[in-house]
Amino acid sequence: MDLSVLQQYGPMLLRGFGITVLCWLLGTIFAMVLGLLIALVQRYAARPLRWLIQVYIEVIRGTPFLVQLFVLYYGGPLVGLRLDALPAGLLGLTIYGSPYFAEIFRSGFRAVPHGQIEAARAIGMAEPAIIRRILLPLGLVSALPALVNFSIILTKETVILSIITVPELMYQVSRMSTETFRYVEANLVLALFFWLLVETISRLGRRFERRITQHLIERT
Repeated sequence: MDLSVLQQYGPMLLRGFGITVLCWLLGTIFAMVLGLLIALVQRYAARPLRWLIQVYIEVIRGTPFLVQLFVLYYGGPLVGLRLDALPAGLLGLTIYGSPYFAEIFRSGFRAVPHGQIEAARAIGMAEPAIIRRILLPLGLVSALPALVNFSIILTKETVILSIITVPELMYQVSRMSTETFRYVEANLVLALFFWLLVETISRLGRRFERRITQHLIERT
């Protein structure tokens, strides 16, 4: 094992890791926001719209991310959607992650005691205020572990973006392996970077969970 090769390719790998983190972070945020909107539509919209949303959820969850990415990047120009690799990757992560986040939020909303919502309506609280002050905070506490878990899963899905030439970590590792034939060293670096990213997300998620739980306890 020759680790000296990492000195030559270190800056390139770090740039790739930075793009991986950027894709994961933006993709997760966009997917989470879209998932939250989908969950609220499922809860409050008319039945025909809820059916359409359910079809979207089942189609996206029932097809591999790689297939979705290919359709978006290579099939998009057929309908006038021309995207560079990075925007296509971010849009792909957003579309892929949103149904899973929607189901997580929906499960969190169902865990909120119905009596609290009925009590808020009884005292004349408007529905937007109920969502903001009761449904979202309490639902988030129940959904947070699953949200963190799926966010971790999305970190590993970013490696698929290398297929459409997004210069993230997997793309740079593959380039290093091809040029040096040092496959062991390259994949060890890949595993190390992803382990660090996943461990960081896990620790931040547990810390945020403790804080939000403590905040709700202090409010009550």
